[in-house]
Amino acid sequence: MSTGDLVRTALFEEHVALNANIVDFHGFELPIWYSNIKEEHLATRSGAGLFDVSHMGTFRFTGENVRQWLESVATQKVTNIPVGRCAYTHFLDDNGFIIDDMIFAIVSEQEILGVPNASMIGVMWDWFSDKLPSDGSVTIENLSPEMSIIALQGPNSKAILSTVLGSDNHVGRFKWQVIEANELSISGWIQGTGYTGEAGYEIFIPNDEAAKLWRSLINAGSTPVGLGARDTLRLEKGYLLSGVDFCWPELPESSEFLARDSWETNVPFGLDLEHDFIGKHRVISHTESDAKWWGVKYTEKGPLPRPGKDVADLEGNIIGRLSSGAPSPSLGNVGIGIGYISGVSEGDEIMVVASPRKSVKAVVVRPPFV
Repeated sequence: MSTGDLVRTALFEEHVALNANIVDFHGFELPIWYSNIKEEHLATRSGAGLFDVSHMGTFRFTGENVRQWLESVATQKVTNIPVGRCAYTHFLDDNGFIIDDMIFAIVSEQEILGVPNASMIGVMWDWFSDKLPSDGSVTIENLSPEMSIIALQGPNSKAILSTVLGSDNHVGRFKWQVIEANELSISGWIQGTGYTGEAGYEIFIPNDEAAKLWRSLINAGSTPVGLGARDTLRLEKGYLLSGVDFCWPELPESSEFLARDSWETNVPFGLDLEHDFIGKHRVISHTESDAKWWGVKYTEKGPLPRPGKDVADLEGNIIGRLSSGAPSPSLGNVGIGIGYISGVSEGDEIMVVASPRKSVKAVVVRPPFV
């Protein structure tokens, strides 16, 4: 929970009108569900879910050498990403720990747009500003207060978007474009990205256009989805959550367990060791015996896997801990989780210490689970 005044997105009144259950999420008043988490989750997997993600940030980086500069502070080899494409990256501190992760879009050779996590906007603004070239050749703008972000996710997303904004505004997976002229006069840009693993879009628009687009997408057949299903959807795909699956050790809420680098997160994208970047020394220092991120899937019934639960080998030795866990709606509520585990490989049997009296058999998997 936050301690200051809560922030309302431009869509707050829309959520109220839909009788959403609204909670404090990192200082923002956002819906956790409208109907129920399972229903909204399955609607996204089978149709199209609609998410207000305006709590996320929007940064614009500009300059003649902006791609080279961002590459020097990012684990991703930014200069390899073509104009019009998006990519994922980590940013590490001088000790090699992840500060935050981010999706960014290469708008042109001189402009990059990035989306920092909601709770990290201020932290990343300060960190980027400190790392800018001293000659002023690269600049940063915080567009967050003036922009809303609406995510449309699921197999019906393309049809719904085409109905509302026209087929010219369809953009492929991990691609970027300016929003073309449309009947609603919606402006901004659109990315083929999202946090559900489904085909879909993230649409960046001025605040005063958000309600009009939101209502039109609902009328065209999308289902409003809250933070609860957003979390189970991302967990099924094995997407890390900043502050939950990793946390910068300089933050008050962090712990030694969540202080991680890109090797430890074991994510198969976003890390390129063919260039120098801040914190690389830690990433390349590991041995295979070190704990790294894995998924676990229950093979028997029992108390559900939850964040903080220990993972043991079949002899009962503690070998790791879950950072996220929940029943999977897409798998009939089978327990799934992700966390950091030592000395295992995909397919190994382990035990999740789900309660003081019950350990549940599970198998090590490499997400996605579905």
